[in-house]
Amino acid sequence: MASNNEQQNQAGRHQEVGHKSLLQSDALYQYILETSVYPTEPEPMKELRELTAKHPWNIMTTSADEGQFLNMLLKLMNAKNTMEIGVYTGYSLLATALALPDDGKILAMDINRENYELGLPVIQKAGVAHKIEFREGPALPVLDQMIAEGKYHGTFDFIFVDADKDNYLNYHKRLIELVKVGGVIGYDNTLWNGSVVAPPDAPLRKYVKYYRDFVMELNKALPADPRIEICMLPVGDGITLCRRIK
Repeated sequence: MASNNEQQNQAGRHQEVGHKSLLQSDALYQYILETSVYPTEPEPMKELRELTAKHPWNIMTTSADEGQFLNMLLKLMNAKNTMEIGVYTGYSLLATALALPDDGKILAMDINRENYELGLPVIQKAGVAHKIEFREGPALPVLDQMIAEGKYHGTFDFIFVDADKDNYLNYHKRLIELVKVGGVIGYDNTLWNGSVVAPPDAPLRKYVKYYRDFVMELNKALPADPRIEICMLPVGDGITLCRRIK
């Protein structure tokens, strides 16, 4: 029989595989948010986070702790030229734009302009919209064009990917040519709702189950790529950072 402490710990764990946070308990995650994230969250990011929470697809947004992490990472890198594939309402895009210098640039791509335009007034009010070049449509043809033109090779300091998981490896094949040596590519959702360690018969949501194999394929491929060194972090839904070394 489980002890009282074990029973309490089990009661505090997330009961659903699809929960956004990967931490042991809601209380621990809430502690991080209330102690570290919310007290220092820029007002525009708070406004956009609260706006996005009302959207029916809000599970797609970058979590607040991951937004804080990206903002800090970009500042530490002194990043100036970046790319984002998968924008949604723009929470991670805003975190990036706020971290870049005034002449910094973000090439942002998403298949849905309508979602981006939900957050655009907040981005404009924050005074960082001039840093963003938004392109609506699939990213792969744009990447192919950039590679063909030749002038974009090794020009990006940081690239963040939070888009169609079944294309993550296709993105990687192209992005490794566009990020500079010493630059970083960040792949979001690489722990995929914790499903990467779920048993085959686990009651997963349909979309979680469908994309799980693609995420696991990426997770297997990245450590074998000699052009990068990687670090997988349990922030948000898991983010893997790939630093190009050659």
